[in-house]
Amino acid sequence: MNYRHGYHAGNFADLLKHTALCELLRLLTAKDKKLFVLDTHAGAGGYDLGGAQARRTGEAEAGIARLMAESKTGMPGAVARYLAAVQAYDRKFGPAGGPLHRYPGSPRLARAALRPGDRFIACERHPEEALKLKREFAGDRAIEVRQSDGYHAVKELLPPVERRALVLIDPPFEANDEFEALTRAVRHGLRRFATGCYAIWYPIKDEAPVAAFFSSLAGVKYLNMELDLGPRTPEGKLAICGLVVINPPWKFEEAMREALPWIAGRLGPGAKARVAAAPA
Repeated sequence: MNYRHGYHAGNFADLLKHTALCELLRLLTAKDKKLFVLDTHAGAGGYDLGGAQARRTGEAEAGIARLMAESKTGMPGAVARYLAAVQAYDRKFGPAGGPLHRYPGSPRLARAALRPGDRFIACERHPEEALKLKREFAGDRAIEVRQSDGYHAVKELLPPVERRALVLIDPPFEANDEFEALTRAVRHGLRRFATGCYAIWYPIKDEAPVAAFFSSLAGVKYLNMELDLGPRTPEGKLAICGLVVINPPWKFEEAMREALPWIAGRLGPGAKARVAAAPA
């Protein structure tokens, strides 16, 4: 387990999953009913874009920095709300002035969106990342941080007492059998809590495991979104990733069909987005 998201914070994959996450949270918290949020692979919580890891890859410069430089005129609402959340985190926890200094991971974005009475558990298995996550939220009683296997948490914590949940599953995909473990976790989750909203990120490096994963979702209502950097991506770099949202809330698809092509248009020649609902 050597993965560190600090190398990739604010990259094109984060643009996809965090734009979607912010919109999911906005729509799910619009109802006057309590919500449970589970982040199974939470990471460190927040990331220093001026640190050695981010500078080594430069992925934030090709990702979040490009969106931040865009005019707000004509920007889709979901993108504007996501960028506002990123800026709010940076203003609160980063140095004053200048370009973006800190980037919020999914736990920070979730925490900022939740209301009093909502419940949030963030799991991170990696010892060093889990320690950073605990430090990030030290003294914050609104979030429970666990150093644990997030896949086990899906089985342990569902169904929630709130009867409404957003489960974010964002594995590092280091293990060769990650898609198999992911498939098992999603099956467990749906058996325990079929009406929950599940947001699942995945890389597209080999089509076969991706196809097998989607075969396991036959009969399930979902929206699948992909962001593709195109053929100009340097060899060895991740060029395509996806996010599938099971049981998406009303108007989520409409927002993503507007936001993701706009984002792709800012990521360079050949970049494109795809949004597709589950086959009928």
